[in-house]
Amino acid sequence: MKTSRIGTASALLNGNQNDDRRQRKMADIAQALQTSPADVAALRRMAISEGGLLTDEIRCQVWPRLLNVPPNILEQEPETVERDNNKDYNQVLLDVQRSLRRFPPGMPDEQREGLQEELIDIILRVLKRNPQLHYYQGYHDIVVTFLLVVGERLATALVEKLSTHHLRDFMDPTMDNTKHILNYLMPIIERVNPDVHDFMQQAEVGTVFALSWLITWFGHVLSDFRHVVRLYDFFLACHPLMPIYFAAVIVLHREEEVLECECDMAMVHHLLSQIPQDLPYETLISRAGDLFVQFPPSELAREAASHHCMATTTFKDFDLASTQQRPDSVLHRRRRQLQLQQQQQQQQQEALERSAAVARPSMTRRFVRLAVMGLTVALGAAALAVVNTALEWAPKLDLFP
Repeated sequence: MKTSRIGTASALLNGNQNDDRRQRKMADIAQALQTSPADVAALRRMAISEGGLLTDEIRCQVWPRLLNVPPNILEQEPETVERDNNKDYNQVLLDVQRSLRRFPPGMPDEQREGLQEELIDIILRVLKRNPQLHYYQGYHDIVVTFLLVVGERLATALVEKLSTHHLRDFMDPTMDNTKHILNYLMPIIERVNPDVHDFMQQAEVGTVFALSWLITWFGHVLSDFRHVVRLYDFFLACHPLMPIYFAAVIVLHREEEVLECECDMAMVHHLLSQIPQDLPYETLISRAGDLFVQFPPSELAREAASHHCMATTTFKDFDLASTQQRPDSVLHRRRRQLQLQQQQQQQQQEALERSAAVARPSMTRRFVRLAVMGLTVALGAAALAVVNTALEWAPKLDLFP
């Protein structure tokens, strides 16, 4: 009986601590939203850190900020969508009709059918506005997530911005850029666990098993909607290639299963394509952020080949625009703070480099990043990479006049 009471008291204490952390985080998010301009850097940290944005009500306010969508978008009446003679309509209709599992179980048929009609309209509306974009199977899995969280009007604006930035490479007329992004998977795995990499190479399994993960942001393969929106919080706050880092940590997390599998292409492909539903998502999110800092895309680009990738080359400007929604003295002060932090980090890097001069250059760079990463462990390593740095390899494009 005594042990039982101790266990009950411990559970209550942990529950109270979790409630306190949740309330503090909600207060911090509210404060970041009320700041003029909105503190997008803080909102990104909240989206990345444990628990993400917590509720759909908060996501309705924060997701537009992360994607630089103006708040007055809800005042605009969405235009009517012409379905007759639309080249994409038949394929979109088929995909939407197959999307029953993406809606909450127990939802009345009439309500679900109404949402499916809205889903079709959002997709066709975005494609009509942006004729350079090409529909792909799996796109609807991303759109339905936004529809269920924020509603038709706001979902249209968010999906359009996302489609012209983070998802842009998936919406080319060919899959060349999508294949290029998949090419980052094996170099990440090789750097972390050469044994798993070599086994997969020997099995000749390739990376196709991760295709549906990547192009749907895992929406198609995860059955629990809570996990899907948690990942969307993370991906919206990060670099466009973060989903491929998350795919890599899933494979690495399953190291024992992979190495115990028969070294056969079909067997390994089947194992990896069946994604577990009980993954430790917060742990994997943190690890994906760590790997992004240790092995940024610029280091992996040569191995992933030199094919042009629009999402990564426009992210520098997208990142800049989202943090300058209303430039004023607050923003200038924040810039000075970031510059000071970067100077301090640079000094620490130089000190570490001098002390590790006898090590190989590649290993030195890795240890330096790990040391810098430790400075922001409370915020998550991905927050350091996303909030405090730009993409040095991205050209300057006038995307936001």
